[in-house]
Amino acid sequence: MNGRWRVRPTGEPVHGQPWLVLRSQSHEALLWNGPVLELSRSGRTRERLGPDILADPPDLAEMTANLRREHPSRELGDALLDQRLVAGIGNVWRAEALWRARLSPWLRLGDTSDGELARVLGEAARLMRGSLENGAARRTVYRRAGRPCPRCGAPIRSRGQGDGNRTAYWCPGCQRGEEGPAA
Repeated sequence: MNGRWRVRPTGEPVHGQPWLVLRSQSHEALLWNGPVLELSRSGRTRERLGPDILADPPDLAEMTANLRREHPSRELGDALLDQRLVAGIGNVWRAEALWRARLSPWLRLGDTSDGELARVLGEAARLMRGSLENGAARRTVYRRAGRPCPRCGAPIRSRGQGDGNRTAYWCPGCQRGEEGPAA
């Protein structure tokens, strides 16, 4: 997940040299500083992806079932970034969806209900769809470590999570789970 994407109407002037441009009749997605481009005719790459969080409507039941097949000790925040389980959620949307769902990234999958999983997945879908349709969304916890939580005032925390050591952002004051308040 390196580089910087910008989605905009097709035909606007380009400033700088994008690494990759994906264009349709109405919109184009430009990527700057992309690391590797992998193209495959076999379709095997697509088969390894879970259901798309931006599908209309997203298949929350299948996504929840995929999360349930994981080991119950796996942390929710780590599992949400696993593209085999749910395709499309990145670090920004993981942090924001978990905050809105009031769930800690450190909460173990075995300690979540199906309703909680559906709630965080629904928040991710709603936030991402809104950003896609309306432009950048206000960030409440992502990259705001040390600042007060807009909901409860506790300082936002951050630290690496999972094998990829992706930075998780959360409020220990109002997000339920390990390093957060009890339910």
